[in-house]
Amino acid sequence: MSSSHALKWVVIWFLLAMATAGGVFYFAGRQHGIEFLTCYLIEWTLSIDNLFVFLMIFRAFGVDDHRQLRALEWGIIGAIVMRIVFIMLGLALVSLFEPVLYVFGALLIYSAVKMALEKRDQAVDVSHNVLVRWAQKAFRITPGFVGDRFFVRDLQGGLMATPMLLVVLVIESSDIMFAIDSIPAAFAITRQPLIIFVANMLAILGLRSLYFLLAHADRSFRYLRLGVSFILAFVGFKMIVEKVFHVNVYLSLGVVIGTLAISVLASMIPEKAKSS
Repeated sequence: MSSSHALKWVVIWFLLAMATAGGVFYFAGRQHGIEFLTCYLIEWTLSIDNLFVFLMIFRAFGVDDHRQLRALEWGIIGAIVMRIVFIMLGLALVSLFEPVLYVFGALLIYSAVKMALEKRDQAVDVSHNVLVRWAQKAFRITPGFVGDRFFVRDLQGGLMATPMLLVVLVIESSDIMFAIDSIPAAFAITRQPLIIFVANMLAILGLRSLYFLLAHADRSFRYLRLGVSFILAFVGFKMIVEKVFHVNVYLSLGVVIGTLAISVLASMIPEKAKSS
């Protein structure tokens, strides 16, 4: 997908999300409208970081552009399933034991610190992935890709897995890790399951075009990860102190938008200009 085509679809998905936000404002009121908009922006920002991980996974396996498209489709399907499962699980946990929100908040702060300390271009080590190790024990792996197939038959009719299966397994495991971050972050903004679900779906469905846009501009968002980590830390702190100090949705939305703007603007400053 060319950068211009990817940009067009990123804009289309974003406008669809904004139209949905307008509908929430009109039919459900300002409070829920702000909650939806904040939740969507957080999930969209986390999705960008997810895509950077996808890019590192593809580089680790040497996946070409055509196969990336196929793997992304499975990754998006997995992300949708994981978000649904974690939303339902989160709702059940909160309804049964509301103090679990403090655990969610601590988890977000831990993820924020870990993300801030990680190197942005750190290579993904796939050899220790649990699903990859299982697949390597369960199947013989072909030495190279066979089109975009997951399984092939050898000359004796035996079943062999291709590296494409390993790629998708690593992507799905990363979907689980990002769902663990994104759903608690959504609960820090709202307890409305429909808002959380729709915001997540709109953020996820635009991932394919957003990925190819980021793949063309990989170096242009070098401070975005720091921005994402700050947002995670903010919503984690908000979740922990909610009973003592209420942070309203307007402030939350302002922090999210402001952090995104600062991280993007800082990324646009040439590195030579900063060092001079």
